Amino acid sequence: MDREVDGTLPSVAEEPLLPVRMLNEYAYCPRLAYLEWVQGEFTDSADTVEGRFHHRRVDRGPRRRSSQDEGEVAGEDEVVHQRSVWLSSDRLGITAKIDVVEGVGTSVAPVDYKRGKRPHVEKGAWEPERVQLCAQGLILRDNGFECDGGFLYFVGSRERVAVAFDPELIERTLALIAEMRRLARGGDLPPPLVDSPKCPRCSLVSICLPDEVGWLRVDRRRDAEAVRKLLPARDDALPLYVQHPGARVTKDGECLRVLDHDTLLAEARIVETSHLVLFGSVQVSTQAVQELCKRTIPISYLSSGGWFYGLTVGMAHKNVDLRRRQYAAAGDPVRCLSLARRFVQAKIANCRTFLRRNHAAAPDGVLQDLKGDHQRAGAVESLEALLGVEGTAARRYFAEFAGLFKGGDEMPFDFEGRNRRPPRDPINAMLSLAYALLVREWTTTLHAVASTPTWGSITSRATAGRRWPST
Repeated sequence: MDREVDGTLPSVAEEPLLPVRMLNEYAYCPRLAYLEWVQGEFTDSADTVEGRFHHRRVDRGPRRRSSQDEGEVAGEDEVVHQRSVWLSSDRLGITAKIDVVEGVGTSVAPVDYKRGKRPHVEKGAWEPERVQLCAQGLILRDNGFECDGGFLYFVGSRERVAVAFDPELIERTLALIAEMRRLARGGDLPPPLVDSPKCPRCSLVSICLPDEVGWLRVDRRRDAEAVRKLLPARDDALPLYVQHPGARVTKDGECLRVLDHDTLLAEARIVETSHLVLFGSVQVSTQAVQELCKRTIPISYLSSGGWFYGLTVGMAHKNVDLRRRQYAAAGDPVRCLSLARRFVQAKIANCRTFLRRNHAAAPDGVLQDLKGDHQRAGAVESLEALLGVEGTAARRYFAEFAGLFKGGDEMPFDFEGRNRRPPRDPINAMLSLAYALLVREWTTTLHAVASTPTWGSITSRATAGRRWPST
């Protein structure tokens, strides 16, 4: 692509504007940029939370300088500092929210806040930060300002680094803009970095899985010990279940309050809530729904008896590419059968393990039969045959289910087999409730990873005339 040092690029008016923050992340890691900006994936880490905290100053709007503040140039009183400036360049096809624009008249400089300390490198800052600042300068030029340089303010060390927009940096910035646009247009997830020190502290490492993907794609003979262990952030959040008839859930500051008229039944901090589950005639306020959607905390709705109706989730994911691949796999009979075999095999193996670990005296014949069902499930040639194997294994499992209870004569349990719709004994009632909660959990999980459970519902209706296993 031909381009001039002064910043000319071919017209991109027909394409959506790309955020300059994506340019920073593309220079840092193309896979990170694609996951966050194309697929819509994001998760917080300590670094991202700290960064938002330090950016709170620049979101206050414009004011005239009255004293020298951190991150701002000392000068005469007529120097004006404009905070949180949204500008775009149709010519370059990019948009940016500039932390601070400072200067006199039409001669201005962007200031970009960074959470850490100033790195002691040759050019004063790493390339992703410099090209992001340069892109902001190019946007200011396209909006009629004179801009020859900008500043990076590092909050951790309270230092400013001047960055000159020289021809070399402009050329590099334009090249990255073109590459970034091709990436967004192409629809192919870039490969992960290889043994990069950037990965362990990346907020998306648990989604990207760089070592695991590399091990599967590049060299499966590689020693599994070479795959670096993931260290997930501690998450103490718990689900909040509300079953009181006529209760109302409201938001009060950073808390969820459960009320029965004016009586406070319970209170939970939103930051400590992973899921809100409402049983029966429980109401929830609009303010609570909006706050939970904003924080991507799902709300599930169940009947008083535990029948799962649906859920409310925020717009956390825009991963159309993953959904497209899911539907493509669902429409491929060979792929469907391969995946279904593995699912059913895992289920049968779990049933067998559960009997071995918890049954007082699991019959060897049943364990051997389940082992045979596991092998047959991996060799069937059709989904209909696989349903038959799954149903047979389920009947074997539930035939021995009563042996899992250790109540003795003091607490006898009457269980003669699985029944449902409605369940006709206490054990089957508890099983039905547990399966309803499991459906809710899996539906929420699928939405959380930008997948869809709808295809399963379609296939369930299409095969409603068949006898499904009693699980």
